[in-house]
Amino acid sequence: MTKKQETILRYVVISLVTIIYIFPFIWMISNSFMSEKNIFSVPPKFIPDLLFTNQAFDNYREVFTQYNFGRYTFNSVWVYTLAALGQIFVCSLAGFALAKMKFRGSGLVFSLLLLTLMIPVQVTIIPEYYIFMKLNWMDTYLPLIVPSFLAGGFGTFMLKEFFSQVPSALFDAGIIDGVNSYQMFSRIYMRQASGPIATLFIIAFMNNWNDLLRPMLYLSTRELYTVTVALSQFQNQYDVQWNLLLAGSVLSVLPLLLVFVFCQRYIIENTMNSGIKG
Repeated sequence: MTKKQETILRYVVISLVTIIYIFPFIWMISNSFMSEKNIFSVPPKFIPDLLFTNQAFDNYREVFTQYNFGRYTFNSVWVYTLAALGQIFVCSLAGFALAKMKFRGSGLVFSLLLLTLMIPVQVTIIPEYYIFMKLNWMDTYLPLIVPSFLAGGFGTFMLKEFFSQVPSALFDAGIIDGVNSYQMFSRIYMRQASGPIATLFIIAFMNNWNDLLRPMLYLSTRELYTVTVALSQFQNQYDVQWNLLLAGSVLSVLPLLLVFVFCQRYIIENTMNSGIKG
């Protein structure tokens, strides 16, 4: 096989894999413009029957007007942005301390922190629920936000490894200039970590956004619902409103795409600067 044939084969395989991965998303968008009776038609219709008609956005209009989906989206964006920022705040401080501020027992603390990654959420959800109930935090956003300011094994590990790779000359220069530990952290190291911080924000925001268990446990007032709980409105014991569920699913994905598009610039810039410095 010639080099040209290998290149063509490689692109064919990449294109097939890409189509396989992206097809469910395209199918979701397509069916969000479909009337409920035609979603499961046989043979399947690949062109939505409502598209290019006056009723093209009826599903989206109903999701917003009758199910108040805009409010639920705002709730999720507000709550999970705070939760993601909490992860960045705590994990960056912990990562810097473990990487650059050596103290007795730091290795043990780091090992115990990594062990928390192996504990399933189902194991801790009952004591967690009991604690929040005793604190009278039920039916508030506090159980969804506060835990992000208290722990973060993955984010701490990622930022600790990044800070460990930052040249020690920066640390020594900060000591010579007379800056304290917090100033060194905020003025020197955090400015180097825009890429890892953007990555952690994307991961934390996405994980919280897709969480269904905690919002269902802690939120009972309809006006406080998040997107994942709101999507459950479109199904009941006997049937599912698939056209509305798919329209709501498309809307629920858009904030994730916006967050990724906004944060990827910092990831790319950090990668390019690292390459130039190297």
